[in-house]
Amino acid sequence: MNEAQRNVALFRYSLIREAADESLTTRQRGAFVRELAGRDHAGPNGRRVRVARGTIDRWIRAYRTGGFEALAPATRTGEPLTQQRLLDLAEALKREVPRRTAAQVAQIVRTTEGEGPSERTVQRLFARLGLNTRPDGSPPEAFGRFEAAAPNDLWTGDALHGPVIGGRKTYLFAFIDDHSRALVGYRWGHSEDTVRLEAAFRNALAARGVPRVCYVDNGSSYVSAQLARACASLGVRLVHSKPGRPEGRGKIERVFQFLVEVEARLPADLAELNRLFSAWVETVYHRRVHTETGQAPIERLLGAGAPALPTPAALHEAFLWSETRTVTKTATISLHGNTFEVDAALVGSRVEVVFDPFEMESVEIRFQGRSMGAGVPVRIGRHTHPMARPEAAPAPVPTGIDYLGLLAERREAELAASINYAQLTLEGNEVPYPTNTTEQDDKEIQQ
Repeated sequence: MNEAQRNVALFRYSLIREAADESLTTRQRGAFVRELAGRDHAGPNGRRVRVARGTIDRWIRAYRTGGFEALAPATRTGEPLTQQRLLDLAEALKREVPRRTAAQVAQIVRTTEGEGPSERTVQRLFARLGLNTRPDGSPPEAFGRFEAAAPNDLWTGDALHGPVIGGRKTYLFAFIDDHSRALVGYRWGHSEDTVRLEAAFRNALAARGVPRVCYVDNGSSYVSAQLARACASLGVRLVHSKPGRPEGRGKIERVFQFLVEVEARLPADLAELNRLFSAWVETVYHRRVHTETGQAPIERLLGAGAPALPTPAALHEAFLWSETRTVTKTATISLHGNTFEVDAALVGSRVEVVFDPFEMESVEIRFQGRSMGAGVPVRIGRHTHPMARPEAAPAPVPTGIDYLGLLAERREAELAASINYAQLTLEGNEVPYPTNTTEQDDKEIQQ
């Protein structure tokens, strides 16, 4: 037993020594092992690790059978099965972009070479080379595991700060189904605002159904009244994580590995960024077997059948915005520079003004949950809500046509065509004769 094996055996023994006590009953031992599996431990290499219950039970059986020596890991023998060139490529890919994970590197190697090592082999390679830590050298923080029982029981939403495209920073809004790990909705934009969030959320609802719970952080777009209204309208329970505690959102952060590849190959514009991300999600992420679930995300999501989708009318209602106003004595309400006339019976009442943020020329007035008809436009000062900023149109593709240059060339050609090139052959001070002169004119010219 070498020193490394002895350190591992000592760690395992310190973990199981109390649980392996023969005096414990089966019930007591089960409770003890569950408690050990539910928290972190200082591993033999100094990092915090978490050990599964089945592994602890296996170590207890090994200790009872073979004592301390049985807790040491077996010595590996035989030649490695993975070609060295593939391992060298994996190492080069990791050193090229240190934020690449073992799963990403293994996928890239298989894609480019047609074969490659397993994710676990790449993890061991990185551990041996000291490449499996964060940029600051610290291990990632571990949190307890949780998984929803069925698709659409729980969606988790999060935002990612992306690369600068076209001189502007980009942001990704994405929602992941906790049970299947499938990305149900996503959208890249140039603003981290409610409009971009709602675009991703609305696409998710239209394509994958309605979740029971939506778990998000405390960013300004996630605590907006508009998102709360959309969830309430569709019967979705909106839950916010505690500030500074990201438990439960680590699953969606795993899909942000795409960003590592984007940094190595920046798209030309936002449209291409969305196109590349969609291609990665649908051809790689959704089809790759997840290590925790044992299934591809899209297969696990659709395993119970197609979800029930909300009607277009329900979606439209959910994503209308609303604000409260008091009806003036002249039976009007004001909304961001626009004035509307309402039913005179509502004078002095607090009413709900419901509208499409991109079409503020028309609004609906509601009082105590009942529709009181449309507001009649009196003055329209703006057509969109101040917060409803559409994405800037991409720069037009240059045609390569120099219109003014073409005109200049045409004019030069016209001038060249008007020159009498026969006159250019005269030598010395010889004066050319006009072709339409008379004999008298010729004498005058000669004099």
